[in-house]
Amino acid sequence: MINYKTVVGIVTGALIVFVTLIQFEVSLFLIWLLFLAGPFLVMWMVWSVLVAPVEIKETFDEQFYQDRSNQEL
Repeated sequence: MINYKTVVGIVTGALIVFVTLIQFEVSLFLIWLLFLAGPFLVMWMVWSVLVAPVEIKETFDEQFYQDRSNQEL
C-alpha cells in the first residue's frame, strides 16, 4: 500500500505538470488528459488521506487547534 504522503506528492506533481503544460502550450491532448484525470486523482488523494492509519492522541474538546492547547485561551 502506498503511503498517503506519497499520494499527496503525486497529485501535487500532476497539478504542477498540468499548470506548466498550460503555460508552455505544449500539447492540448496532454492538457485535456490531465484535466479529465484531475477529479479522479483528487478523489484518490482524499480517500488515501482518510483511510491512512494515523493515530490521533487528542480529542476535539481537548485541543481545538493543533498549534496551541485550549488552556491558552
